[in-house]
Amino acid sequence: MKPNIVFILSDDHGPWAMGCAGNHEIRTPNLDRLAAGGMRFDSFFCASPVCSPARASILTGRIPSQHGVLDWLSGGNMGDEAVEFLQGMTGYTDVLAANGYRCGLSGKWHLGDSIRPQKSFTHWFAHQSGGGPYYNAPMIRDGKPYKEKKYVTEAITDEALDVLDSWAAADEPFYLSVHYTAPHSPWINNHPQDIIDSYDDCPFETCPQTEPHPECNQLTINVNKNVRENLKGYFAAVTAMDAQIGRILDKIEALGIADNTLVIYLSDNGFSCGQHGFWGKGNGTFPLNMYDHSVKVPAIFSLPGRIPAGQVCRELVSAYDMFPTLLEVAGVDHPCADGLPGTSFLPLLEGRDSAGRENVVVFDEYGPVRMIRNKEWKYVRRYPYGPNELYDLVNDPGEMANLIGIAEHSEVERAMKAELEGWFHRYVDPALDGTHEAVTGRGQNALAGPAGNGVEAFKEAKVRGEG
Repeated sequence: MKPNIVFILSDDHGPWAMGCAGNHEIRTPNLDRLAAGGMRFDSFFCASPVCSPARASILTGRIPSQHGVLDWLSGGNMGDEAVEFLQGMTGYTDVLAANGYRCGLSGKWHLGDSIRPQKSFTHWFAHQSGGGPYYNAPMIRDGKPYKEKKYVTEAITDEALDVLDSWAAADEPFYLSVHYTAPHSPWINNHPQDIIDSYDDCPFETCPQTEPHPECNQLTINVNKNVRENLKGYFAAVTAMDAQIGRILDKIEALGIADNTLVIYLSDNGFSCGQHGFWGKGNGTFPLNMYDHSVKVPAIFSLPGRIPAGQVCRELVSAYDMFPTLLEVAGVDHPCADGLPGTSFLPLLEGRDSAGRENVVVFDEYGPVRMIRNKEWKYVRRYPYGPNELYDLVNDPGEMANLIGIAEHSEVERAMKAELEGWFHRYVDPALDGTHEAVTGRGQNALAGPAGNGVEAFKEAKVRGEG
């Protein structure tokens, strides 16, 4: 029997912001419960440290320079400007649907043309854009835009529970995406007041506020006007989301389908709440950054009887590995999978021999910024002008000392640069190459393509300090 799949995807959840990850201040009892019954990854990486390209890479198995979503989508979501950014590209939901799965979405889409169901989803309750207020949120139901009066995290959950009730007894397996906008900003006056108040006495030792990063963007400047209330709001957004995740877990158990349902919790990208001197993710600074707080994400997988309970996996895994992994879990093949960069990590999930992954490295990109990382080193290259970075992660896990250009590390730098360029040369579609686009972190509103004056636009944005 093919397993059901419930994929819970959050927005801007730092991997440090869970009790099961060692944070003693934030309350996440249901994520902790999910981790206790399954496997948590402590080195799971997004494909790009901002939402839309990261989500597109999860869905298609392609890196941004293969699918063309190179930044968060500031346009193309609704109305006459709507653009189907992934048109003609196969998502794993297409493959699942072709193999008997019913596919549903409740929550954030943010991959263009939000009002129209795509990628073989037959149930479509979607956010009109990618974020915004938690009350009166802009949503789409039955193909019509409206304002949701409920707290949107709860509304997304209510819809998911209705789908579970409707589909659980069917003969065919189902795939359900539950995509929260939480804990993305705004944080002040946007979350249940009782949960906000519950953090009144929290010292927030887990979010030390250091001197602002010299290249931080406007978000950090705004947050620093009232850091404590923003911290309370961020923690409240996570805890409120955790309570709704608990409702989903309870429903799966009550319906008697827990033993045949893979439950996944993942965030699209990481997040800093003052760590490294800024608030945000990859576009929290300009030039765009690849700090671990931006590229690492929380990741939990549970499937009783198949995934060992209470395990922590420390191997390196990337979001572009999700496509082949989900298809292998479902027992289906895809003829184009061999041309994609990811490999299935199902052996890791099942506690089997993971031979061949000992030397795995992960790669990230965000427009003109690319990263290669193994367990010991991280190299970041910014095209075409730099500055580049090299970090010794063993002796400097906080990425505080940039070793680029230091003679004693020149061989490491040379080898990582060569491996990075060779890997991207293999997978990049030249027509969608992010290094040729003027990606500044301020959003994308059209299909990627030949850059024209992209390099000059990037230079100008760098001078202006846009982020």
